[in-house]
Amino acid sequence: MIEAADIYKHYGARAALDGVSFRIAAGEVVGFLGLNGAGKTTMLKVLCGLLLPSAGQVRVFDVDGVKDPLALRKNIGFLPDRAPLYGDMTVRAMLSYAGRLNGVDGKRIHGRVAEVLALASLENVADDLIETLSHGYRQRVGIAQAIVHEPRLVVLDEPISGLDPAQIVAMRGLIRGLKEKHTVLLSSHILGEISQTCDRILVLHAGRIVAQGSENELTVGGQKRAEIMARGSLADVEKGELLRVPGVTDVEALPLEDGLIRLRARFASNEVREGLVRSLVQAGFGIRTVNDLESDLEAVFLKLTRTVNPAEPGLTQKGGEA
Repeated sequence: MIEAADIYKHYGARAALDGVSFRIAAGEVVGFLGLNGAGKTTMLKVLCGLLLPSAGQVRVFDVDGVKDPLALRKNIGFLPDRAPLYGDMTVRAMLSYAGRLNGVDGKRIHGRVAEVLALASLENVADDLIETLSHGYRQRVGIAQAIVHEPRLVVLDEPISGLDPAQIVAMRGLIRGLKEKHTVLLSSHILGEISQTCDRILVLHAGRIVAQGSENELTVGGQKRAEIMARGSLADVEKGELLRVPGVTDVEALPLEDGLIRLRARFASNEVREGLVRSLVQAGFGIRTVNDLESDLEAVFLKLTRTVNPAEPGLTQKGGEA
């Protein structure tokens, strides 16, 4: 569906995008993750045909975004970081206006507005002035105006910025629901929301993609993590015997009360985890619990954005396309 190849965008001597390449399939929810100034918004605007790149190629639905940006925009719904809303309009009027601007037929517009009002849970404020709405409701209206014309691609720039926890949960559900009919691209610097909302993540740093893949693929090359509570000697762990289990790359041990220890291990597969547990039992440890841990996306993100030099080759960790 989407292909970007060697995209550069310069503002004077500064490169906002520095050779960005990737592919995105139909039906994916893909997140652009990066610090402020990493190039996320610039990349999204290039994909939407709102900015022409200094060099490179963009194709969306077989439309050349460089040669024909107007044709590109017909298939895209865009919510910028500041929702393009008129405060003196009601929500219903705003969505009707946005639909007509994007070519929705007059016979279809009323039914389509009703559909997106329901989808975005806006029926109870449909006839309220936008200027009277909370920030969370305005963000919902912003997404509604981006999908009212049923675009194949929906692009959301920082859609959860400024939302409270309850609004974030509602927004997360709304974005995931878009996947049924749309391909969705969104940008954020909030790690938790990217990981819980997106199928795949593209990590941008200093205008380049430094890693891409699912959360599991990005975290320590797809390795798994587990926490094991066991009764045994910390000294036996510190001897390093457990690291000899093939596929175990790291074991951290912490003594607890009543002769218990907590082990946190990294390993390549579920089979390796079983081998680790078997090794502990054979070494005389009494296993209490074994729990999988969430992947440590935050640690990987900080490592990529603090220690990676984007000018170095071979930084892509998945797919080899950037």
